[in-house]
Amino acid sequence: MEKYEKMEKVGEGTYGKVYKARDKVTGQLVALKKTRLEIDEEGIPSTSLREVSLLQLLSNCLYIVRLLCVEYVTSKQGKSILYLVFEYLDTDLKKFIDTYRKSPNSRPLPSSIIKSFLYQLCKGITHCHSHGVIHRDLKPQNLLIDREKGILKVADLGLGRAFTIPMKSYTHEIVTLWYRAPEVLLGTTHYALGVDVWSIGCIFAEMARRQPLFPGDSEYQQLIHIFRLLGTPTEKTCPGVTSLRDWHVYPQWEPQSLADAVPHLDAQGVDLLSKMLKYDQADRISAKAALSHPYFDTLDKSQF
Repeated sequence: MEKYEKMEKVGEGTYGKVYKARDKVTGQLVALKKTRLEIDEEGIPSTSLREVSLLQLLSNCLYIVRLLCVEYVTSKQGKSILYLVFEYLDTDLKKFIDTYRKSPNSRPLPSSIIKSFLYQLCKGITHCHSHGVIHRDLKPQNLLIDREKGILKVADLGLGRAFTIPMKSYTHEIVTLWYRAPEVLLGTTHYALGVDVWSIGCIFAEMARRQPLFPGDSEYQQLIHIFRLLGTPTEKTCPGVTSLRDWHVYPQWEPQSLADAVPHLDAQGVDLLSKMLKYDQADRISAKAALSHPYFDTLDKSQF
């Protein structure tokens, strides 16, 4: 690791600390993700190998944070450390939204930026899904921004998992609460690509509102936020919902106007958002299909 000069710690990733560093030879800024490995007789843990192989596979897409290389180091104490070396980006979507929300005149994000970022997010997730990977932890903090080029990149694929058909049962503690799909909150054992699309919808609404759409502080409160806006789901609107593990009898709320919740979105934007926030996964639009939605008709797609 002598070839990198560590500059500052910039965060905690899924598996360990993340540092901003500079390549001493090229001067390129990089993000070093330090993973403390407990090496046993079987070698590197499968979770780390899985993340590395997924990242290498997905890294050839412009809208996924690029994994430049992997460095394997033994510390003075004899501990094995794996560093993942990523391209460095200086801000994320949460910070980007905050600059608009906290500015003295608190202005909305320009619709052209929302449209461009959403399109790039759908491109990145379509790429993941086409390679059999569900991200499962999409949130504004995991979407890095190259301000100069106006590019958005999906990061922290640490919880992504290659999925097989038929769907296996997955662990439930996956998506940060505010962006978590209702079927996950209700304890489904079989969920699919739609969990990412729900998260994309929540992020889309947050860009338009400059604040979260469903800011629940517990799983129950999260569901109440969702039900109050979209209406309490029924067997008619979401077949099988009442037989999910964590289903209870909830108050019956009627659906409210989605357009009122995102007043800065035009009619096409509201239509796309409504298709991302369908209760029934079978009805939820795919990331790939979203790219062809009329909302993006005014976007110059040749730049992507």
